Amino acid sequence: MSETTMTEDASEPIDCATAPGALPLLGHFVAFRRDPLGFVDSLRAHGDLVRIRLGPLHAVVVCDPHLAHQVLTDLRTFDRTGIIYERVRTAMGNGVATSSYADHRRQRMIMQPAFHPGHLPDYASVMREQTAALVDGWHDGQVIDVVEEMFKLTTSVALRSLFTAQLAPADADALRGAFEVFLRGTATRIALPMLGRLPLPANFRYRAALRQWRTQVRELIAQYRGRGGDEHDLMARMLAARAAAGEEGGGDAADGLTDAELSDQVAVLLIAGGETTSAALSWAVYLLCTYPEVLDAARAEASRVLGEGGIAGWEHLPALELTARVIRETMRMYPPSWLVPRTTTRETRLGAHVLQAGTTVMISQYVLHHDPDVFPEPGRFDPDRWLASSGRPAPTPAVARHAYVPFGGGPTKCLGEGFAMAEAVVALASILSRWDLRLCDPSAARRPESRLVLLPRRLPVRLSARTSAP
Repeated sequence: MSETTMTEDASEPIDCATAPGALPLLGHFVAFRRDPLGFVDSLRAHGDLVRIRLGPLHAVVVCDPHLAHQVLTDLRTFDRTGIIYERVRTAMGNGVATSSYADHRRQRMIMQPAFHPGHLPDYASVMREQTAALVDGWHDGQVIDVVEEMFKLTTSVALRSLFTAQLAPADADALRGAFEVFLRGTATRIALPMLGRLPLPANFRYRAALRQWRTQVRELIAQYRGRGGDEHDLMARMLAARAAAGEEGGGDAADGLTDAELSDQVAVLLIAGGETTSAALSWAVYLLCTYPEVLDAARAEASRVLGEGGIAGWEHLPALELTARVIRETMRMYPPSWLVPRTTTRETRLGAHVLQAGTTVMISQYVLHHDPDVFPEPGRFDPDRWLASSGRPAPTPAVARHAYVPFGGGPTKCLGEGFAMAEAVVALASILSRWDLRLCDPSAARRPESRLVLLPRRLPVRLSARTSAP
């Protein structure tokens, strides 16, 4: 069922199981907080839909890939509304990744041309330049926090892809620093909004960073409107896309995005292009260091395709096939976007269950990606599971579309999927070509930090130079 309403024979609610172990008042919050991945993964044993309670929030978690597909593809019925999205929009704005059904289609129509596959070679040149700057700055024997370094890289790529024409290096550093403070504070305000009202130093830093962020982004947008930007960057393309969107959609689409809407899109693009891709890269490094045979194979591929110490570019991507499978398998095991809420706008049937209007429904990519019926031995890192000729059981394309959704699905599927995959492969292959990696603390990533994005708290790695920079 995609856009249909309830029929009369479905008028009686059919209840679903409730997860065990709920505490008075707190519900499942303690278990969720202590081990979020273990908790959500345990829900599959209790049915295709499972009720949970996180303090005052009651929700239904979808554990079946086909039902998850129904939710993701019907934004009209399973909308981005409710208290969670109200908090998200208060903190992050009403961008294409946070907007409800009423606003989403118009925003997506305007932004989609900026992510046309034909533009990816332009963006890949920025990825190559920023990756080279990062790895050239490391030195033999240095211990780096991969989480911090990957965030620095991907936010730099996102900013340079957005504002190639107008952004000076010092301004980029200031904007990235403000965004990092803003992002860290946003997660707290969404989960615990009362904390944001207390006179704490962290709150003062958050408000100052938010002011700086908004002022600087709006000044950049004004510069683009006044002088025009480089035709190869995202901001110029978003501004240029309004006429085409208006021709197709008519009405308000012809007016393009307002400055406030563009500012919201910048925040969303930095989260999508910065935080999520950096999380995928951090997990990829962790998994490669944990599975040395895969690391050796990926390193050999990077050396063969790039040469010793080479930096990947757009032209190398077709040959970096194993590296792409490493990223794909990494996002199966540790999907950056790991818990997606929706709210039912009307009474509807989901599988054998009837959900009342206003029900909070959650899709966990982590749960779907660890379904043993779809992905045998789901806890094992195996990039070869994506090879049809590997001799291993592999998910069919139809099943994968339902069960493997690291970029979401349906009308809200991430516009930047091609951008993110290209960036992750460019960065990972370039790092492996230049550096040997050794985990300093193998236990550092065993307890992920589950914020808006799933990522390790920290990941210290010691670098050994494989070759001098070319």
